[in-house]
Amino acid sequence: MAVGGNSLIRDKAHQSIPDQYLALMETARHITDLVEAGWQVVVTHGNGPQVGFILLRSELARSKVHPVPLDVIVADTQGSIGYHLQQTLHNEFRRRNVHKMSVALITQVIVDRDDPAFQKLSKPIGPFFDEAEARRRESEDDWQTVEDSGRGWRRVVASPRPKEIVELEAIRAMLTAGYVVVAAGGGGIPVVADENGIFEGIAAVVDKDFASSLLALKLQADLLVIATAVEKVCLHYGTSQQSELDQITAEQARTYLAEGHFKAGSMGPKIEAVLAYLDGGGKRALITNPENLKRALDGQTGTLIS
Repeated sequence: MAVGGNSLIRDKAHQSIPDQYLALMETARHITDLVEAGWQVVVTHGNGPQVGFILLRSELARSKVHPVPLDVIVADTQGSIGYHLQQTLHNEFRRRNVHKMSVALITQVIVDRDDPAFQKLSKPIGPFFDEAEARRRESEDDWQTVEDSGRGWRRVVASPRPKEIVELEAIRAMLTAGYVVVAAGGGGIPVVADENGIFEGIAAVVDKDFASSLLALKLQADLLVIATAVEKVCLHYGTSQQSELDQITAEQARTYLAEGHFKAGSMGPKIEAVLAYLDGGGKRALITNPENLKRALDGQTGTLIS
């Protein structure tokens, strides 16, 4: 189950750590529904806004303290969001008398040093700005920014595709031991490997949906769940022609993607990640919002892609 980093921030008035914790408390309830239904669950999470906040703090404090490299910032978000998921899941298990434990694992992913993503920055991070502020940041701070799905302007960084999950066997072992595992947070910490297999961090933020897709494939998961802000995937989203999709095939999803129904900064990467999972041998993927997850698993809502 992939949980979006944006889903932890409900609006501009609720961006603080306590606000994000409250959002994760709700997410933990929905994950526990899955556990109670008998599923073995691996949770991944996004970190776009949180990475942006840490970068902003680093920039504001650069005259006082050393800057924080982007790969280390991803590790920071894995630790902080993973800690909160681990704690909120523990508390929800206790409330329901569910005899489970959760564990968050710092996870690295191998990327290609020559991935074209390092030349074409595309991953939105941090808060939303109006266009004037975005242009000022481009001029004064050497940022690259994009307009993000009609919601405002955001900074973008490199987002290479993940090739391998370094800690895969550790994740598998913890699943086998009965843990609910939080892994590959923020898409995983991006690292490159030399000819001797020596790792080195690299400045990027991997898309969490692609990392989740790869992890689901490697674990031979029965279901890939992408939790997002909408109950169902839509065609002509945000227009008078908007229509919801209940159940579609991979080929239908591929056609709709090619027709431009799913935007690059929004539903597009989620559909691409689902297709990568299904093309690699995965069985089913479900896209819905967390509050409808249980109903979606019962076939009452959500968009099922098979």
